[in-house]
Amino acid sequence: MPQYSDHGYYTTTQSDTFDLIAYDLYGDEYLATDIVDLNPEYSGVVVFDADVELKVPIYDSDTGAETVAPWRRPL
Repeated sequence: MPQYSDHGYYTTTQSDTFDLIAYDLYGDEYLATDIVDLNPEYSGVVVFDADVELKVPIYDSDTGAETVAPWRRPL
């Protein structure tokens, strides 16, 4: 699993899920576990409402995260 050393933020849209966010940001739904780990207060949420701010990992550059298109990277 890729390593991350920092985090950014992602604001949800209606009906987002952890795996959908991971797939949209990183192209890998299995990275959803890292998003859950950064947001334990939302671990029981299955489907998000709009405008929930989540922490999302910024992966170290040697893990392949640089292949994510710039406009899809977390801020």
